Amino acid sequence: MARENEGLGKGLILGFLAGGLVGAVMGLLYAPKSGKEMRNDIKEKADDLMEEAHSMLSDAKTKADKMMNEGKKKSEEMVAQTKLKVGELLSEAEEILEGAKKKTSEIIHNGKETITERTDTLKTAVKAGVDAYKAEMDKKSK
Repeated sequence: MARENEGLGKGLILGFLAGGLVGAVMGLLYAPKSGKEMRNDIKEKADDLMEEAHSMLSDAKTKADKMMNEGKKKSEEMVAQTKLKVGELLSEAEEILEGAKKKTSEIIHNGKETITERTDTLKTAVKAGVDAYKAEMDKKSK
């Protein structure tokens, strides 16, 4: 799009210059003046047109520089905002990860305690069963 505008601007400037030059030459050619006066008028018109063209070109360069600076400024702002958002997302992700680690640690700890309690209960039940069996066997053997 920038290239289209650039081409359009150049074409517009060239069109103004060409139109101005043709109009000036035609006006001078049809004016009743001597050759020397006409050449002098043509030279003055050409100089005026060149000055105007330089002025237009300078204005166009100034506007292009301004647009470039504005674009650069906006892109820098967007990069800064993106970095800020990424930082926030990373911070949130770290918080979530820490929470998950904590919950996992709690679940593992609770699981170990439950296994230890049930193992102790099972050991007690097995010991009671063994003791009962021995007692039964001792009764039968007497």
